[in-house]
Amino acid sequence: MAGTDWRESAARIDTLLAAAGDTGEELVRTVADLYGAGLERMLDLLYERGALTDAALEALAGDDLVAGLLLVHGLHPHDTATRVALAIKGTGVELIEITEDGLCRLRGRRPHGLEQLIEAAAPEITGVSVEAPTPLIPVSALFTRPAS
Repeated sequence: MAGTDWRESAARIDTLLAAAGDTGEELVRTVADLYGAGLERMLDLLYERGALTDAALEALAGDDLVAGLLLVHGLHPHDTATRVALAIKGTGVELIEITEDGLCRLRGRRPHGLEQLIEAAAPEITGVSVEAPTPLIPVSALFTRPAS
């Protein structure tokens, strides 16, 4: 399976699930639970042996496939705010807050594909709100003349 494109495999699973109905969903859920337990045990074993270093965790969190699997099973090493901040880095928006109900509040100019970036990094986010940046000079100041 090392040479298999995991994105193609995920798409194939979706196709098979659509054809199999409820029984297929139960099977996939059961297999996913088993794999989740296996991933958790692997992380525990690495931690117990001192091999789960910060560098190793960052490498796992930085890999799209592994990070996605860790997210699905609640094992991702970064909290929601950290994952969002990393996802939007370099986009020109900044994270203001993530509310209790999962709204991600940002400030800046909304780049194309912002919602997809955030959804991939933090699927628990319920919505994205982008506030315009505060202007350096208030607009009202443009219509006043300095005293002579």
